[in-house]
Amino acid sequence: MQVSLSFERSISKDVAIMVDVLRASTTISVALEKIPNIIPTLEIEEALALAPKHQAFLAGERGGATIEGFDVGNSPIEIQKLHGETLIITTSNGTRILEGISGRALIGSFINAKAVARKAREIAADHIEVVMAGVRGQFAIEDFLGAGAIISHLQDQELDEKAQAACLAIENHEMVDRAVKNSRSARNLNKLGFGEDVDFCLQRDKLKIVPEFKDGLIRILE
Repeated sequence: MQVSLSFERSISKDVAIMVDVLRASTTISVALEKIPNIIPTLEIEEALALAPKHQAFLAGERGGATIEGFDVGNSPIEIQKLHGETLIITTSNGTRILEGISGRALIGSFINAKAVARKAREIAADHIEVVMAGVRGQFAIEDFLGAGAIISHLQDQELDEKAQAACLAIENHEMVDRAVKNSRSARNLNKLGFGEDVDFCLQRDKLKIVPEFKDGLIRILE
């Protein structure tokens, strides 16, 4: 099995795992504990238009800040207060990456790294690609390290050199936590009052939930 690491753009026709550590991957995974159907949208206007039709909650952010009029932001802590059938979510980076995946699209982070790696191994034919979302087209260290957490559970496979580097980078948990907390994204979230979200997103393997994006909908992959 080939395992590769890429940034923003997915090339795999097999299985790709989108990683947006702060915070879409984590928020989506947590939301699926109480809300079985999640619709990601690229635009705020699309989310607002779909919400009445689906009687859905709205979650989203731009630049990390909660979108005015939405029920919650892109916060894994806030999302836990919602319970219903459908959630519509729009984020700056993660939802955009999902739309560009042509193979089977899974969603992973620190919080479900082991589970998503195991499921990807089960369903992939010969290639697992881990796709870092980044931030507005720029490399984000938290996504590189989150990807490494997932790839660390696939080390017996054929890793490309980027994937190998991500594995090596996460060997010291204290250094990983420090790097994520000092990242541009984390500093921005702290300024906006979402510092607790950063700590939440650094939890390792808390969930066994594996989200899959298919036909415009995110659900748990059983």
